[in-house]
Amino acid sequence: MGDESTKRAAQEYLAERLSKEGQSYEDGLNRKAAERLSPAVWKRVADMVIAKCEEWNVVAGERTFAHRETLLGDLRILCAGRSQQMVVHYDSQKLLIVIKNTARPEHEKDAILLIEGYSTGTERDARLVRNNEPVNLEMLIVGELRVLAGMSRRANS
Repeated sequence: MGDESTKRAAQEYLAERLSKEGQSYEDGLNRKAAERLSPAVWKRVADMVIAKCEEWNVVAGERTFAHRETLLGDLRILCAGRSQQMVVHYDSQKLLIVIKNTARPEHEKDAILLIEGYSTGTERDARLVRNNEPVNLEMLIVGELRVLAGMSRRANS
């Protein structure tokens, strides 16, 4: 009986160690994918912000939002007739994209998005996550633009 429990405990130990080693290896691959693909993720974010600003301007029939790139490579969005601004910052070292919106209520923090690598089965890709959940980028950007324009984040609110 003692031999069986020792054998089982040793097998559990080996399984756990292999699991940890496998997870560590997977985490390393994900980190490398995030580092390699982060410029493409940033471009996708920047293109989405610019496209949503331009789409808003076309629908509104006026230049509600103006956008420009700063010397540091950030995107700055200004809303006509308002002093608030939105800055979208890419930190390539930390693999972060931070959205600062001065029109947000004071108790709301900046939106901090992590660029995370993940397995697609046969390959690796990268995505944005917030609070360990994948981000719906389009919904996030439209919500931030609504706040910048002085509206509520959601149409129903």
